[in-house]
Amino acid sequence: MMNHEINRAFRQRLNTGKAVLIPGAANALAARVIDQLGFEAVYISGAGLTNTNLGMPDLGFVSLPEIAQHTSAIRNCTQLPIVVDADTGFGNALNVHHTVRTLERAGASAIQLEDQVNPKRCGHFSGKDVVDLTEARSRIKAAVDARQDPNFLVVARTDACATQGFDAAIERAEAFVEDGADVTFIEAPRSVEDIRNIPKRLKGTPQLINLVVGGKTPIIDFPELDEMGFGLVLYANVALQGALKGMHDALSILKSDGRMDESGPVASFEVRQNAVQKAYFDEMEQRYSE
Repeated sequence: MMNHEINRAFRQRLNTGKAVLIPGAANALAARVIDQLGFEAVYISGAGLTNTNLGMPDLGFVSLPEIAQHTSAIRNCTQLPIVVDADTGFGNALNVHHTVRTLERAGASAIQLEDQVNPKRCGHFSGKDVVDLTEARSRIKAAVDARQDPNFLVVARTDACATQGFDAAIERAEAFVEDGADVTFIEAPRSVEDIRNIPKRLKGTPQLINLVVGGKTPIIDFPELDEMGFGLVLYANVALQGALKGMHDALSILKSDGRMDESGPVASFEVRQNAVQKAYFDEMEQRYSE
């Protein structure tokens, strides 16, 4: 399936009004597992890429070429729609324009842009700040103008809750919709009441809610969030946190026992090869050798 077909189907799915549960992937292997388990879309998390590939916290260390490379790798291994976290767009409106063009070419179906100052930090860290509204809006306008496929989605995130309050965040989201954003994303609401009020106050545009395990936003069941009216329910780093726990568990046993077999807390060799489609490559190798 071509990228424009994936993008069109994703927009149509989002327009049904029923929520999409979307997990994050920090690499292509995680995206393959997400695909195998039947999820409808995958999210490339800037925090996940930074933690996994740099071993560093989400404080703006990942670059556009790194994100583009991972987007391309994930597009190569799945036909799921890919929502890409592009942080602040890596500069001013001109940089945002270039970022959108780069990630769209790499295979993204949607780009998420936020209104934090540079360098950004994780939405669930303290010490965040946002740029003034004029600059924030310029990023969204540039993103909308830059896309070449009209079904490529612009997700506009605001972190204003942390510094200016919930009402200010709603006002920013409304402004981003005026600028052409397809989805808005109010990061880190801290109460169930505020969560309920997001889709009530921003009717007519799909909303993304980000649930961070251990973060500042209360965890609410998916059916309830669907009923509230959210379009995308994001768990950006469950795969990463699960993998980290799995590594700790397996390696702790290896360290204490000095051995490991398939009875331990590891995926079997067969499951691992299935995850990376080894049988498909065997069949292709055989076809070309005849």
